[in-house]
Amino acid sequence: MTTSPDAREIRRWRRYLAAERAEAAVYRDLASRRTGEEREILLALATAEKRHEDHWLTLLGEHAGRPLATDPRTRLLGFLARRFGSVFVLALAQRAESRSPYLDDADATDTMAADEAVHEEVVRALATRGRQRLSGTFRAAVFGANDGLVSNLALVLGMSAAGLPNAVVLLSGVAGLLAGALSMAAGEYVSVRSQLELENAAAHGPIATDSVTHLDVNENELALVYRARGMSSEDAELQAAEVLSGRDAQPQAATIAHNPIGSAVGASASSFMFFASGAVIPVLPYLFGAEGLTAVFIASALVGVALLITGAIVGLLSGASPLKRALRQLAIGYGAAAATYLLGLLFGVSVG
Repeated sequence: MTTSPDAREIRRWRRYLAAERAEAAVYRDLASRRTGEEREILLALATAEKRHEDHWLTLLGEHAGRPLATDPRTRLLGFLARRFGSVFVLALAQRAESRSPYLDDADATDTMAADEAVHEEVVRALATRGRQRLSGTFRAAVFGANDGLVSNLALVLGMSAAGLPNAVVLLSGVAGLLAGALSMAAGEYVSVRSQLELENAAAHGPIATDSVTHLDVNENELALVYRARGMSSEDAELQAAEVLSGRDAQPQAATIAHNPIGSAVGASASSFMFFASGAVIPVLPYLFGAEGLTAVFIASALVGVALLITGAIVGLLSGASPLKRALRQLAIGYGAAAATYLLGLLFGVSVG
């Protein structure tokens, strides 16, 4: 004889039910903005969440009641999925899947717990694809903005602490902005361009068909090419045999896929703009006439907010805790600025 669930069980099951419905909706919304394999994977995840939903509905029976509102994090996921469908949503979904309570809940089946563990890895892989598509230009943008924030805040605070006039601090901040942005852009261009040239130099070249026709079949020199490209001896022999027999019309091995790094010009322009957008923030109080400690506090507060935002973005993209990454970014930025401010104070005292 089955016993009726108590009030606590009903509340817990209804929360699970609401979460499963919300997560399924997130995956469907993400799928609506994807095509091909990624769309199929996301729809399969939504179907799995529907199976979990049915499990809780069966347990609840007549106690299912009206749908509950899910937790704020899942509501945020749904909002972002409907409007953006970006890698940030997948990164948040990855963290949500990693916090599944089913392993420790006797009312959830072992299959459901296993599903959630697998879902975390599936979403992690999809998020990784998105991160790779964002590499290069986006990487330069995020870190360029962070560099601009920290370096120019340190510059203007150090000069303010030294007791220099407001006009001099402002001019120095603008000069630091331009110098840093141009330096970052040039460095990013050279870096990405060099990497692209290295990859092009290492790319597999085609093997001319007319050359293959004159190879000694018994010696099979073509197999050496495939072995040099990373194939095992057995696979290289088979590939070469197919080419020499005419079954493979393209006498070349497939190249190894590599992560996209973006264009040199795109990364350079992105680095310039985002360094400048970060570096202008600590200059704003001086630009609008603030002086002394007032300008220092305003600049520090504005940069602090920006550092928290960039840190949270990096945390999301890396699959780590956005809050921890944001606080770490803030601590590093403020640490550098505080050190420069103290040096400025010492310099001002020694000059005075």
